[in-house]
Amino acid sequence: MLSEQMLNMLNEQINAELYSAYMYQAMSAWAADQDLKGLSNWMDCQAQEEVTHARMIYEYVQERGGRVLLAAIDGPPTDWDDAVAVAENVLEHEQKVTGLINGLVDQAIEEKDHATRSFLDWFVDEQVEEEDSANDLVATLRLASQSPGGMLMIDRELAARTYTPPAPEED
Repeated sequence: MLSEQMLNMLNEQINAELYSAYMYQAMSAWAADQDLKGLSNWMDCQAQEEVTHARMIYEYVQERGGRVLLAAIDGPPTDWDDAVAVAENVLEHEQKVTGLINGLVDQAIEEKDHATRSFLDWFVDEQVEEEDSANDLVATLRLASQSPGGMLMIDRELAARTYTPPAPEED
């Protein structure tokens, strides 16, 4: 059984993950409008990933007998100066999400909620990957922004990304 505090925090995290998906979808729309189809695709994949994260937490809350309460999602930004600004926003956002996940882990440790602590390990590891991916995106787009040909090459590379849902854990 989840404590009231942990349940509230997990529900807030579901909302945060859905906001992330919404934000990445807004970035995808902006990139498509800028004829950056590869960056748009990258953001679409990122949005799908965030919905999956929300769903994982949603199912965990239900599995533990908690009630999922969905809240309104704030509107995300819809305009950026350039692709580099988009990538920098991605990195900043992922760092914020890492802080939220760390707060959940801290709460689970404080409450000695070993099940939730174990469940959150996957998200801790995922955030390391998310921040690394965002750092790479920023660095790559900064380099490419100096050359239209470079941006075209990078955009084509970003178009190759596909979303693969996490594999279910084996018992």
